[in-house]
Amino acid sequence: MGELARGGCCPPMDLFRSEPMQLLQLIIPIESAHLTVSYLGELGLLQFKDLNTDKSPFQRTYATQIKRCGEMARKLRFFKEQMLKADVLPVHSTTVVDVNIDDLEVKLAEIESELTEINANGEKLQRSYNELVEYKLVLQKAGEFFHTAQSHAIEQQRENESRQLSGDSIETHLLQDQELVGDSSKQVKLGFLAGLVPREKSMAFERILFRATRGNVFLRQVVVEDPVIDPVSGEKTEKNVFVVFYAAEKAKSKILKICDAFGANRYPFAEEVGKQTQMIKEVSGRISELKTTIDAGLLHRDNLLQTIGAQFEQWNLLVRNEKSIYHTLNMLSLDVTKKCLVAEGWSPVFATKQVQDALQRAAIDSNSQVSAIVQVLHTRELPPTYFRTNKVTSSFQGIIDSYGVAKYQEANPTVYTVVTFPFLFAVMFGDWGHGICLLLAALYFIIREKKLSSKKLDDITEMTFGGRYVIFLMALFSIYTGVIYNEFFSVPFNIFGPSAYKCRDLSCKDATTVGLIKARRTYPFGVDPVWRGSRSELPFLNSLKMKMSILIGVAQMNLGIVMSFFNAIFFKNSVNVWFQFIPQIIFLNSLFGYLSLLIIVKWCTGSQADLYHILIYMFLSPTDELGENQLFVGQRNLQITLLLLAAISVPWMLIPKPFILKKQHENRHGDDSFAPLQTAEESLQVESNHDSHGHEEFEFSEVFVHQLIHTIEFVLGAVSNTASYLRLWALSLAHSELSTVFYEKVLLMAWGYHNVFILIIGLIVFIFATVGVLLVMETLSAFLHALRLHWVEFQNKFYEGDGYKFNPFSFSLIEDEDE
Repeated sequence: MGELARGGCCPPMDLFRSEPMQLLQLIIPIESAHLTVSYLGELGLLQFKDLNTDKSPFQRTYATQIKRCGEMARKLRFFKEQMLKADVLPVHSTTVVDVNIDDLEVKLAEIESELTEINANGEKLQRSYNELVEYKLVLQKAGEFFHTAQSHAIEQQRENESRQLSGDSIETHLLQDQELVGDSSKQVKLGFLAGLVPREKSMAFERILFRATRGNVFLRQVVVEDPVIDPVSGEKTEKNVFVVFYAAEKAKSKILKICDAFGANRYPFAEEVGKQTQMIKEVSGRISELKTTIDAGLLHRDNLLQTIGAQFEQWNLLVRNEKSIYHTLNMLSLDVTKKCLVAEGWSPVFATKQVQDALQRAAIDSNSQVSAIVQVLHTRELPPTYFRTNKVTSSFQGIIDSYGVAKYQEANPTVYTVVTFPFLFAVMFGDWGHGICLLLAALYFIIREKKLSSKKLDDITEMTFGGRYVIFLMALFSIYTGVIYNEFFSVPFNIFGPSAYKCRDLSCKDATTVGLIKARRTYPFGVDPVWRGSRSELPFLNSLKMKMSILIGVAQMNLGIVMSFFNAIFFKNSVNVWFQFIPQIIFLNSLFGYLSLLIIVKWCTGSQADLYHILIYMFLSPTDELGENQLFVGQRNLQITLLLLAAISVPWMLIPKPFILKKQHENRHGDDSFAPLQTAEESLQVESNHDSHGHEEFEFSEVFVHQLIHTIEFVLGAVSNTASYLRLWALSLAHSELSTVFYEKVLLMAWGYHNVFILIIGLIVFIFATVGVLLVMETLSAFLHALRLHWVEFQNKFYEGDGYKFNPFSFSLIEDEDE
């Protein structure tokens, strides 16, 4: 990879340019087409073009086969649903089963038929079983009611006889076939219905019965202690057993309708005690038989599902691959002779040998007399972009691709983003205590990456796991910048020796007001810990971080402009070198490059010059003397020269380029008019591969307006982008101050109470505040700001990002998409 030598811009470098691509035409004999596409899918290095865009999916050659595969996929989804209900997990196997797709189709149909029949029989048996369970409950509960009522009636009759009273007992006539004392014409034979009604509907059921029959019924309900499975819905429901007595057939019809409306299940019930006992025995026997039958059916169903689960993954993979093969075959055009299929597709140049080997192997394995023919097509169509990444660089490439996929073989920002992105994050997040926490979290994901990669993770965890190496590098850089800032959870340490300053007196009572005096050599690395808590802490750190932000920003913007130079050289675009790169680099460095130089000179000399004043009056009064703000000899003349160069670079960017592009277009148009005659084959080749770009008209006004917008955008952007890098200072300051607040106002304040209980509470609050605010919210904030600095301030200097991704036909990619 990295075919950069032919571009001549720089030595080969992984990821710097996308892989060189070529458009291949394959002429495949129809008898080996299926196996050829299968082997190319295993290879995963060929992106097929759809040559049948004018046809609907139903008009294509292999629509029937796709329909068959879709039906098999439906059956497999049905099997998966059944396995999930039965808590049977598919067995993950890496072994490939050599099964013919036709045999698999027959086998899946047989298994579906068998499983459907087992389910139907099981549902019928389960419904019968649930009905018998309810029936048994009705017999038991209603029998108890009848027995109680009968005992009560006999006792009442004896009492009546002993007292020789002439009263009538309704319940006695309801339960016993005894004649009333009195006229036989007044005897009434009451009918009754028994069943179960859902408990939540029992009160409404009773009220509706009373109103519908105008009170001419007698209802008795008994609560069933345990929920029962409803035969109709199959769900566990709390129910009541009811017995309702009525006098007329008209009332019976009303009661039946009300029972149906309330979902009350009715069951036959005998009034005689002997028959009740016999029916309970019969129902219990049938329940026992059904239970045995249902258990046997469930065992058979589980065995069948276990058999399916053992091969489910392999069947699913085979059907999925088969369907994708036929989808790909539908993208191929059928030859006039209908004996060959013609395919076109993009492939990396390095994969040519592998593609040819796959075609040769397919021809041999399919016993084809003729092997597939491969030829390279020359086209003006823009090839797809393909970068070979690993598990570390893929996350950074994803960050760049979120902005836009690189145009074919333009310079890839990922090469520099791998370093600059975590570094800019760390500048805003600099604290080596917080960096260690991030490092531990990243190491957890890295150490367990094999185990976690095979698991189904939630969205946030999966996103964090995918960026584990980004977080790892951000943590390392945060530790580095934290050591420079000398902050460990906002606490400074004398890591590299004693401080360079000391107090004016032994008590150090004026250390935060009057200041300190320098007693030793400068602290060797990072910020001197004595600055913490001094009166000069904020002015010093603000000055340091603000100037550092400008230096970093100018350096990264210069890198972006230099990258545009590499692109221009690689694509042999001398116009962009002379009329884009050179004026841009002059303009940026005449102003902000000069500011960076002043910052460095001021640091080196220890001067008290006001850089704001120098930069402002460089524009307002460039010829005035600098006085005490002069940092070096000849500074005023240098400023005037730089100001003139910046003024010249603006029309340099704006005016020449549109006229040169117009002249180039006219020259190309003239050359095309007097081109030598082509052979018939060359003519056909040009016509087939020529796109609209070759004949588009040149609109000078549009080009000039575009160049005007681009020039204004760069000039204004040079100012706004430099100011935008000040977010590095702002977020770093915010992170440091928040950390200080949590340490001093929570932890130290709790420690000052000298109470263990308050100290524990303070420690808990400090931990939650640190994790929630500094390690989560601040991490996300710094990440987003670093992302913006790369997308806007860095990449807009050179990165077009208008390409499209290489999307090869690959079985492994299909598996990842399904997961």
